[in-house]
Amino acid sequence: MKKESTLYEVNVDIEDFLRPVYLSNTQLETSEFRPKRIGILGGTFNPPHLGHLMMAEQAGTQLELDQVWLMPTAKPPHAPGKQTIAASHRLEMVRLAIQSNPLLEVQPYEVHRGGKNYTVDTMEYFKEAYPDYEFYFIMGSDSANDLPLWRNVDRLVELVQFVGIRRPGQPAYTGKYPIIWIDSPMIDLSSTEVRLRVFLEQSIRYQVPNEVMDYIYKHQLYCDHA
Repeated sequence: MKKESTLYEVNVDIEDFLRPVYLSNTQLETSEFRPKRIGILGGTFNPPHLGHLMMAEQAGTQLELDQVWLMPTAKPPHAPGKQTIAASHRLEMVRLAIQSNPLLEVQPYEVHRGGKNYTVDTMEYFKEAYPDYEFYFIMGSDSANDLPLWRNVDRLVELVQFVGIRRPGQPAYTGKYPIIWIDSPMIDLSSTEVRLRVFLEQSIRYQVPNEVMDYIYKHQLYCDHA
């Protein structure tokens, strides 16, 4: 016996399917719809200290960045004659310094590339590798005033947004390049001072993370020179 099919009448307004979908500002600002925002803090990190971490944390939280990359350089191009310890030590100290903070990441690109790295060349690579990312290059006011000396800085301005953090005792920025200035707790601390204290057998506690301090002492870094 053939079973009769039952037809159901469904009232559908075709205009419901043709109406455009509007997304709220909240939806548009979610990571699914907006570019990933990456901060970059470069340097020798010889060694990394609490001032570095404070800069990275403040830039990342105040600008609502997705990540902040701490990027040790292999050989600093803007500091001729500057001596550093082996890159492997500096990479490991950065890793130890940030291991408890999910906002911060180690970026080993320049160390792995080796030699003298210029920021504009590094950023050209990152923009090609990560075309949907927005990059925020973090620096102190001393570096900001040196921007005219950087290689191809006019091209670099097209690749990144500069972020400046004022340091104690540094002159005010007088350059022409656009910089987002952010507030950060002032801490007058440098890697040079940390190295000197190790060389003089003085305490560096509360100047570097404990893990970094232990690593320095374990591997006897900076004991024979500052």
